[in-house]
Amino acid sequence: MIRILLVWLINAVALLLLPYVLPSISVSSFGAALILGLINALIRPILVLLTLPVTVLTLGLFILVINALLFWLAGSVFQGFHVGSFWLAFFGAIVYSLISWILSALILGEKKHGA
Repeated sequence: MIRILLVWLINAVALLLLPYVLPSISVSSFGAALILGLINALIRPILVLLTLPVTVLTLGLFILVINALLFWLAGSVFQGFHVGSFWLAFFGAIVYSLISWILSALILGEKKHGA
C-alpha cells in the first residue's frame, strides 16, 4: 500500500517537472498533478484492457495513444493543467513517462545483493 502511494507521489512530481522540459504544457498546482496520477491509476488500466487487441496489433504502440488521450483529457477537464493539442499531449506523455521512470528507478530502485 505504501509503495502504491509512493509511486503516485513520484508520478505527481514527474508531472510538476514536465513544464521545465516542455514549456507548452503547464501545471499550476500539485493538486492537478495528483489528479492526473489518479486518472493514470484508475482509468488507464481499464482503457489498456479494453484496447488490448489493437495494442497487440500495433506491438504496444497504441499505449502511447492512450497515454496521450488521457493527458489531453486531463488538460481539457481540470483547472491547473493545460495541454495545447493532441500532439503536445503525445510528446508530453512520452516525456512524462521517461521522467517518472527515472524518478522511480532512483527512489524505488531494487538493491542488488552481491554474492
